[in-house]
Amino acid sequence: MASSTVSSGPRRVRRQLPSSPWLFAAPGLLIAGAFILYPFVSTLVNSFTDRRTLVPGEFVGLANFRELLHDDMFWIGLRNSALYVLGVVPALVLLPLLLAMLVQKSVPGISFFRSAFYTPVVASIVVVGLIWVWMLDERGLVNSVLETIGVGRIGFLSDQWLILLSAMAVTVWKGLGYYMIIYLAALANVPRELHEAAAVDGAGALRRFVTVTMPAVRSTMVLVGALASVAAFKVFSEVYLMAGPDGGPAGEDTTLVMLLQRTGTGLTGRVGYASAISVVVFVVTLALMLLVLRADRKEES
Repeated sequence: MASSTVSSGPRRVRRQLPSSPWLFAAPGLLIAGAFILYPFVSTLVNSFTDRRTLVPGEFVGLANFRELLHDDMFWIGLRNSALYVLGVVPALVLLPLLLAMLVQKSVPGISFFRSAFYTPVVASIVVVGLIWVWMLDERGLVNSVLETIGVGRIGFLSDQWLILLSAMAVTVWKGLGYYMIIYLAALANVPRELHEAAAVDGAGALRRFVTVTMPAVRSTMVLVGALASVAAFKVFSEVYLMAGPDGGPAGEDTTLVMLLQRTGTGLTGRVGYASAISVVVFVVTLALMLLVLRADRKEES
């Protein structure tokens, strides 16, 4: 019986061109270059010029940065932005974690509460800000309730510090749902056996939270702290809607980004000076992230 043989022809091997990976990455690189890299380099260059909106400008070196040191509004904006970070970040690190622990339990109707807590995240910041302005107005809902119970009306939108605190409350309220989702993903990876073992040892709810939950999600808390710090330092919409374009009484509630917008826009906008403010904002936010990461590494070691 003759054996049949199967002959295979020569196999073709396609040679991959060295430029093939770059062709796939080209669209993303073009978008990043056009909308991230180019604006960054342009802003950096403009910060060393006296450019205005309709005037190219000339190189002035560090003159814009020297002027910043003697600009009272710059120091007011830096103060308010720093206070915003100190007031908002601790709340946005801790409160969403407590909220996530509350809604992670599988009980009837919990999906409704998860959706309700996340609703402010998808709502427009302008709409949210206007709702809060209406509620905190002198004749708004909150003051009407306070007057009814005998407390009296409070100038939430007329006092320098109350405006800033009201804007912080809006930021925390709107960010709770977003960071809650991040914590829910982290809590899903915490072994249940750790909580059971701590409960057997007699640990209460508070002690289990401090000794089990917080160490297990520490890296997520660092991430939330870094994200919240950068977002809080660059705050604009909440304070702008609460305090108005002038930044509250005598501009005392102006933040750095509000000062940047006020200085660099319009037909007579000082683009070079606004670019110098942008560079300061970038350096400070980068420093905030590095400080948070360094603190996390020290705690790990």
